[in-house]
Amino acid sequence: MLSEYQQQLRGKFLAAPVVAPPKPWRHLNQAWRYIPVGGLQGVGFDVHPQTGVDLLMVVSMDGFGLIDAATGAKIARDRHPDPDDAEPSGPDLACPGIGVLAGTRVRIAGLFGGGLHATTDDGWTIDVVAPEWPNHRILLSADGGGYEGPPGTTWWHVFHADYSELRAAGFSPSGRTLVIATSSDVTLIVRSDFA
Repeated sequence: MLSEYQQQLRGKFLAAPVVAPPKPWRHLNQAWRYIPVGGLQGVGFDVHPQTGVDLLMVVSMDGFGLIDAATGAKIARDRHPDPDDAEPSGPDLACPGIGVLAGTRVRIAGLFGGGLHATTDDGWTIDVVAPEWPNHRILLSADGGGYEGPPGTTWWHVFHADYSELRAAGFSPSGRTLVIATSSDVTLIVRSDFA
């Protein structure tokens, strides 16, 4: 049974509309809010060894993909990874990197477990809530997840997974990129205050 406070919080989350992320955050591309990835199993971050840009590795039923998180461009693809490495494994739930990440292992969060960063160094936080389970909502907050006040002041409902199963959500280690991955697509929300 939910306490009165929990019932109020649930009501607040249910009433909050999905809105665009607050500045300095923005959807990577306003024309399309997501990148389709059928059969997505998990995602993980690393950085480009030459440029330092966040890279997103995607693991799906159709192999591996590598996405430049600053542009959304698909920069590498492996449709037929070694069957022994086709799913995240080991104590760090990692897969072998592809493209510019070849020779490394990338930690993957999603269907097999694992996790991404829930906070940034400068205080942004995300929470995954499910007031109408199994539909998950992603809440972005500037106050550490206190959820005081109405939505749109210090917290924002930026994503509602009501059409596909949520696999993972979290920030890149740099704090420049927020990824929301479902079983069918990836949404990238990036910061405009990083050079």
